[in-house]
This record gives sequence, structure tokens and C-alpha cells, in this order.
Amino acid sequence: MLTDRPYMRRGHRGQTTSVLVWLLSALAAGHVVQLLFHRLFAEPTGRIYDALFELSIDGLKHGEVWSLFTYGFLHDTGPLILLHLLVNAVFIWLIGSELLPFMGPRRFIGFWFFSLGLGGALWAAAHWRFQDSLIGASSTVAGLITLYGLLNPNQRVSVSLLFVPITFVMKHAVLTLLAVEVIGYLVFERTGNLSSLGWEHSAHLGGMLAGWAYFQFVHQREWRNPDGSAEAALTIQLLKRSATRRNPPAPEVKATPVSREDMKAEVDRVLDKINSEGLASLTPEERRVLDAARDTLSKP
Repeated sequence: MLTDRPYMRRGHRGQTTSVLVWLLSALAAGHVVQLLFHRLFAEPTGRIYDALFELSIDGLKHGEVWSLFTYGFLHDTGPLILLHLLVNAVFIWLIGSELLPFMGPRRFIGFWFFSLGLGGALWAAAHWRFQDSLIGASSTVAGLITLYGLLNPNQRVSVSLLFVPITFVMKHAVLTLLAVEVIGYLVFERTGNLSSLGWEHSAHLGGMLAGWAYFQFVHQREWRNPDGSAEAALTIQLLKRSATRRNPPAPEVKATPVSREDMKAEVDRVLDKINSEGLASLTPEERRVLDAARDTLSKP
């Protein structure tokens, strides 16, 4: 249903903010408790919290399957205490603010844990013969970057690195990240060594795989197979009307049915625009069309 999609509902921006705040608060809370255990208790007591929630090969062998998801709420407690957490939080906030209006709160949370689980599973498969452990939400960050890049492949992003402006296209950023992770895994992790970047490349690859899987099997299937012919026909009619509003007003006529082929072609055209330029590329007129569709569909 169109009304099930977040941008077809009223008030989705408020839900977006609250979901991000809750998730980031959970990350911060997990890190604070972790620091308290490390500061208040001597070893090995101070490591009890980490041992319970971090992802480790030994823990998985003893049935601690929950750690496939809880490891994302722990972060480094070394000299650069907040750097690991802050970097992940910044990416989650920036990309999450863009994806949440498109995905909706429930799907975003589901994707969050899907990325953690798949990242953790791929990492565990790569490290099964080593006695290693994993913490941090970086696999989710990799998943969010990948999904955003697939949804907005041609979007140009400008950032300032050490006061030097850099502009890149999202599809190039995703391909570069993929190359770095694959090479890092083959050179370092496959032999049981620590990456020179301090990254767990296999976990990042799992997160990227989650982003690709969501795009391929959820987003693509949903958009390419509109659920409900009457609903799709209404959307096509509204979009066609919006394209002719710049012309002089004509007498109102009764909408004529559209053939299945024409309907599919029009839907594909609009969705290709969203896939290539992102939901933000919609004009105010197109957004009003979606609002009109939502209001019409909500009537009994």
C-alpha cells in the first residue's frame, strides 16, 4: 500500500527524529556502562560487561548468539575513547536522517539489526579459527552507506577534509569502499592479522552485503511490483495531471483507465528518477501529488 510508505504519512519527520535519537542514545548508554565497568572494577571483573555482549568466537561456540547484535553497542575504551563511537554516530546521524523518511522507523530499525547480524556472521565465518572478538557499529554504518549509494547513485556529495573541499559521486564512493574492504580482508584478515586501518573488513563487507540485499530484494521488488492495480492507476493519473499543470487549465474530464503496459512504463520512469536522484529530487508539485494520493486512499 502507498499509505504504508513513510513519505505518504503525516508526521513521519517527527518519528524519524525520535528513532535516530533513541538509537544514538542506546549507543551512548552502552558505551557509558562499558566505561563504568572498566573504571570501577579491576580485571577480570571490569571485562564482564564486554565479555557478555561483545561478539567473540569463543562466545558463539558456547551459544551466545545474542552477541551477533549486541556487539554494535560496545566501542573502544582505549586512549581515543570517544573517537570510535563519535565517528559511527556522525555517519549514522547524517545518513540516517536521509534514509529514515524513505524507509520508515520500523524498516530502519530492522535494517540496523540486519546489518549488525550479517556483518557479525560474516566476521565470525572469517575468524572462526582465531580467538578474536568484535565490537562497534561499523557494520551498520557500512550498510547505511551502501544502501544510500544504491538509492542515490548519481548524487554528488561535498565534504571538507582538513579544510580541503572534496566532491564525489555516491556510486564511486561505494565502489571505492568495497574495493578497500575486499583488499583489506584479503591482505590482513584472511591471514589473521590486524588491518593497518584497525578495521574489521569482513564485518564491513557483511554490512555492505546487507545494504545490497535490502535494495535488491526489498526496495526493488516493492517498487517494480506495485501492490494493487487500483492504487497504482490512481498514482499514475495523479502524476500525469501534475505534469500538465503548467498548461492553461482545461475543463475537468473523467480519468480514463490506463493500460497495464502504460502504467508500468510510467511507474518505471518515476521510480528510475527516485533511484538515480533520490527522494529529495521530487519537486514540491510531485510531493503534493503523493499527498493527494495518500489522502484519497485513506478515504473509506
